[in-house]
Amino acid sequence: MTSRRVLPAEWAPQSAVMLTWPHPGTDWADILTEVEPVFLEIAKAVLRFEHLVISCEHVARLQELERELTAYTRRHGLPGRVLAVPAPANDTWARDHGPITVLENGEDIILDFRFNAWGNKFPWEKDNALNEHIANAGTFGRSQLQAVDFILEGGSIESDGQGTILTTSECLLAPSRNPSLDRSAIEQLLGEVLGTDRILWLNHGYLAGDDTDSHIDTLARFCAPDHISYVACPDVADEHYSALAAMEEELREFRQPDGSPYRLTALPWPDAIYDEEGERLPATYANFLIIDDAVLLPVYGVPQDGQAVTVLQGIFPDREIIPINCRPLVYQHGSLHCVTMQIPAGVVNP
Repeated sequence: MTSRRVLPAEWAPQSAVMLTWPHPGTDWADILTEVEPVFLEIAKAVLRFEHLVISCEHVARLQELERELTAYTRRHGLPGRVLAVPAPANDTWARDHGPITVLENGEDIILDFRFNAWGNKFPWEKDNALNEHIANAGTFGRSQLQAVDFILEGGSIESDGQGTILTTSECLLAPSRNPSLDRSAIEQLLGEVLGTDRILWLNHGYLAGDDTDSHIDTLARFCAPDHISYVACPDVADEHYSALAAMEEELREFRQPDGSPYRLTALPWPDAIYDEEGERLPATYANFLIIDDAVLLPVYGVPQDGQAVTVLQGIFPDREIIPINCRPLVYQHGSLHCVTMQIPAGVVNP
């Protein structure tokens, strides 16, 4: 029988979500008191529905977190359990340095792609080794950890769970990642490693302040095999207007495997947020996380937050929408989806 790999969609059943905890050795050092409560809120929301894998370089802090979160689950009678793994880390973007899981003939394979901090923009050596630490702790059970000699971040790809990937050419074709591979070579490699039949490439779309070279999870997301939500900018005076309008047109041109167009839902455009130096930050409602029976939605303390909750509830009527204020996260140029990585059902069984 021919082997068939599948990259599950995010809405597929999960066993756990992974978080790489911020510590004083990361760029979060100056705002740890602001950002740790965000991580704690994400952690507690996840534990309402599934297990949580947390790693941290500072062992004492990790032990405190394990005690606090375990007490939280017991106090509230929650199903999720905490798995704490001491491991060095340069930063906290688990979406990009975390493992990507595929299914092959019913077996889970944990893929460990190379990570170079979005094209050598920042230190990355500890993050690149993190998945081995977690695997060596037995976190993935009997699932195999398979190294892949290719630089790929989880935030750069969206899967419909049926063989289609959505991505951006700005990211996957960046010469700072895999310079020896052109578009056709990348398509062939991802077809073999992830089991993809086709890739939908977006050539437009960006967010100011984004370090990732236009990760797809900040711009457009699969919500079902036939449904894509996306960032839309209605303000013609905004610097994003032209690029996002061009991206919207590309999405309208995309076709499902049967030739029909995708259902499209535009997400609200939040008011601009700036850092202390006046640099615009990449706040986006597209950076939500789908977990079992819920969607964790980043909000930013702006007037459009309520509308975003309403829109997401319309997209996911059978899931609870849980807004989490992620304004502190965007000061390091990421948001909720960027700091999390889901692990499919059957992998983590504490």
